[in-house]
Amino acid sequence: MDIISQLQEQVNSIAALTFNTFGTLQRDAPPVRLSPSYPEPPPNPTEDSANFADQPKLMSAALVKAAKQFDALVAALPPPEGGEEAQLRRIAELQAENDAVGQELQKQLEAAEKELKQVQELFSQAADNCLNLKKPD
Repeated sequence: MDIISQLQEQVNSIAALTFNTFGTLQRDAPPVRLSPSYPEPPPNPTEDSANFADQPKLMSAALVKAAKQFDALVAALPPPEGGEEAQLRRIAELQAENDAVGQELQKQLEAAEKELKQVQELFSQAADNCLNLKKPD
């Protein structure tokens, strides 16, 4: 897998970890009284409140690890070659190459369509000839 794909996978991993972390915190967080004028919230029926205290630490450690892996992948990217002008020249070269290949493919497509039309005409003629044959008496 190339480095760009690895970066994309790592970003997806970080997004999934973040989504799961926020979801878990929202789901398992104990109720909190917003102000003295509100009644005391009912206790959260958690069977393992000690586990809740450890979850944010474990999830944040996983997020930090994923972010460090992302940073390592970014550091492994090759440096840009020759600056912006060289990159623009390379882009122009690649675009010209792409255009030439596109034109060649278009010529091949037109030739294939012409050949297909010829085959269809021959098939139609052969089918007509088969239908027009008379059975011997």
